[in-house]
Amino acid sequence: MITKATIEDVSALSRLINSAYRGESSKKGWTTEANLLEGLRTTEQELTETIQNTKNTILKFTENEQIIGCVLLIEKEQQLYLGMLTVSPELQNSGVGKKLLKQGEIHALALGLPKIAMTVISVREELISWYKRNGYADTGAREPFPASDVHIPISEQSLEFIVLEKRIG
Repeated sequence: MITKATIEDVSALSRLINSAYRGESSKKGWTTEANLLEGLRTTEQELTETIQNTKNTILKFTENEQIIGCVLLIEKEQQLYLGMLTVSPELQNSGVGKKLLKQGEIHALALGLPKIAMTVISVREELISWYKRNGYADTGAREPFPASDVHIPISEQSLEFIVLEKRIG
């Protein structure tokens, strides 16, 4: 079941997102960033602030009262920004990610937004290919990868974001 996340979900969301992107647990799935980055992917404070912002929606995918997936949707002027698409590492390749992507499209249409944009770390070729198979295209735009206390690069590779976009409706 996909529903809107609330403040009560912040701890569970934080555990899920960090387990899917960073550390040993993330290596069970194919979307890990553990070979590129150390530190946390997000914090409870960041998630709380995100949920409190009325332009943001975090959708959660719940099964047996457990949050097993989520996606962040941010309403911008002419598009919906999609980020932090997360599926529990043990459940990746089960269709949960595609269902969350589809729900993002439904959300964009409900807001009257004609396209969805996202950024993906450029060296994550397998993930970029997955998004392309799901209708997203490389816009050619690039953005610098932010250095912070949270996202700590451990790879020799230079990191930048590529911007992907999908027109809907």
